Amino acid sequence: MPDSLNGASFWPLFAFFASIAFLRTLATYWIARLVSTWTVERTHTERAWVRRVQGWLGGPGAARGRRALERWGLVAVPASFLMSGTKTIVNGAAGILRVPFGRYLAVMALGCVLHGTIYATVGWAAWTAALAAATGSPAGIAVLVLIVVLIALAVVLHRRHSRAAGATLGAVPPGAQAEHEAATQAAPVQAPPAQEDGSTT
Repeated sequence: MPDSLNGASFWPLFAFFASIAFLRTLATYWIARLVSTWTVERTHTERAWVRRVQGWLGGPGAARGRRALERWGLVAVPASFLMSGTKTIVNGAAGILRVPFGRYLAVMALGCVLHGTIYATVGWAAWTAALAAATGSPAGIAVLVLIVVLIALAVVLHRRHSRAAGATLGAVPPGAQAEHEAATQAAPVQAPPAQEDGSTT
């Protein structure tokens, strides 16, 4: 973190940490997606960094990320920002599985908001300590389940809103076209006003 942010208020800290998480996670998604595509197409495989990424994509970390996405769906993406060591494997797996970018971006942005909020308030060390303590008690587990449920609810509401907005755009209400045509036919056609040339009769 830059020295200029030491002692800064919530919003500068939030903007810094959320944007860093956004850029790093977006890069993870696209690198995994591109390299997995190149692997299938057998292109660019001669590059050393591509071979290194291919090795990671075939490793146990990426496999865990795929299993998390297959089991929990897109909820796994924002949830990965709440625990250590999960962001890379889950978001990389989203790239491997070619999750549609629009839907991925929405849930990933939510994760970045959670990430930035934690860092700008209690800090990651305090959050992970609280998380470790919470998982040892029934009440703590209930809180974690509530967080996951709220994330899932946010995803569902966003998807419903997107579908409703898409259905509304360009839709013609029933009977609207017929009313418009009837109004057009009934409207009197007015002749243009006579030109005044200043002459008298």
